Amino acid sequence: MSPPPDAPDRLDAVQQELRAFVAERAWQSFHDPKNLAMAVASEAGELVALLRWVAGSEADAFARSPEHGPKLRAEVADVAIALLLLCDRAGIDLVEAVRDKLEVNRANYPVEASRGRAERPR
Repeated sequence: MSPPPDAPDRLDAVQQELRAFVAERAWQSFHDPKNLAMAVASEAGELVALLRWVAGSEADAFARSPEHGPKLRAEVADVAIALLLLCDRAGIDLVEAVRDKLEVNRANYPVEASRGRAERPR
């Protein structure tokens, strides 16, 4: 599945908005890689907390429900913002990093050894 043609442009536009948001508030001094990694972890913790006691069989319905979906969406956005800020500060092209890691995962999880299995093949 290939990305929509405008996906990189949309990601670049969001990155520019985040840079402006941070600059307007003079937050650059707080956004070193360590602090941003910690922000990713803490925001991910808030995301996980939303789903902590939801049964696996109910997780899809929970995530899409009008009651819980908006909060989940907001927490996903917080994680993404922190991750994008970290990538920007560390000079990481997120799309390139994901594609590179996907290649590694293809090698580590070949279809014939991984299909329908959660554990890593030997």
